Amino acid sequence: MSNIAMDRPDFLPPAIADKGPLLVAGLGLVIGFIAIMLAVDLRQATLFAIGGGLGAALYHGAFGFTGGWRRMVVERRGRGMRAQMLMIGVATIAMIPLLAAGSVGGQPLVGALAPVGLSVLIGAAIFGLGMQLGGGCGSGTLFTVGGGSSRMLVTLAFFIVGAVVGTAHLPWWLGQPSLPAISIGSELGTGLAVLVTLIGLGAVAALTWVIEKRAHGNIEPEPAPRREGWTWLLRGPWPLVGAGMALAILNVATLLVAGHPWSITYGFGLWGAKIADTVGIPVASWEFWTWPAQAQALSISVLADNTSVMNFGIILGAALTAALAGKFAPRVKVPFPSLVAAAIGGLLMGYGARLSFGCNIGALFSGIASGSLHGWLWFAAAFVGSFAGIWLRPLFGLDGLVRK
Repeated sequence: MSNIAMDRPDFLPPAIADKGPLLVAGLGLVIGFIAIMLAVDLRQATLFAIGGGLGAALYHGAFGFTGGWRRMVVERRGRGMRAQMLMIGVATIAMIPLLAAGSVGGQPLVGALAPVGLSVLIGAAIFGLGMQLGGGCGSGTLFTVGGGSSRMLVTLAFFIVGAVVGTAHLPWWLGQPSLPAISIGSELGTGLAVLVTLIGLGAVAALTWVIEKRAHGNIEPEPAPRREGWTWLLRGPWPLVGAGMALAILNVATLLVAGHPWSITYGFGLWGAKIADTVGIPVASWEFWTWPAQAQALSISVLADNTSVMNFGIILGAALTAALAGKFAPRVKVPFPSLVAAAIGGLLMGYGARLSFGCNIGALFSGIASGSLHGWLWFAAAFVGSFAGIWLRPLFGLDGLVRK
């Protein structure tokens, strides 16, 4: 079976759920919520729970960007990319007006805005290449790790290493040619900014439609749920459009609770920096980690970091849904060249994400939905990098198609 947005798990109806992983993941979510609430506050625990919901939607929809882009390039099938554009569009309709308001219920709101320059251009291209070798994007890495993929554990480990290296080099990259952060909402006004963004997303979706129609003479339909009744809601798989809508709603919820949209990769850099600091690497003296916000994050508990607790929630939420589907931790031997590709891909993604101010989530999804021009530059550069990654995959024993 071909997957659309990521390498989709094989959802053949199991006899029973995986009870052990189901118990561990369920308890992890409950205990994690209580522990974070006691250690930090209810708001932070709520973000952990939102992360759990994101993990469930990502896993049950197999919703990432890597496979969808690869399938568009190789097979000329664009259903995955159209679902991505719809997801971003739905979030845009809510987020640009909310950001224009400035606050809701006393909670200040800031968008995923970043400078538009060489750092984003190069970093996003590096990320796009890396995600095709690594086998997943930022969100894809987390939900597949939660689902028990041993290969993606390698990708995640090197993703963290690459992110830390990126923090060492980011100050130099910020000195390269760049425009300041440009908010389409501030430049055009709320209504026009939403309209222009939706037109851009619609144009991308229409282009995939035209390419697919010319290549195949038809447009691939969205499959119907493969389970009777409503059990597919609990045990999957979910239609791509449905998963995308859930992700859009949860991203808006993140903005309202955290005060900023969903992001992923900052947490990886922070985890790596804390580990490096523990083993005696003086990361605290690196320029990036001397900036006030970064110095504070490095000095306090990781549970106080919004991105980190949401990442933990994503992993556990994906583990819970994988267990419900009866597909947790499939025992698959991973060839050594594939592991090498995972390591290289992880390094490139971590480094590229730091240079470009995020990954497919923080820069592309949240960036475009916030009305940030850098999100569009990230999209274009990462897609070009993805072409190179697709071309390199066979060198590591990976085909150029959707399946790893």
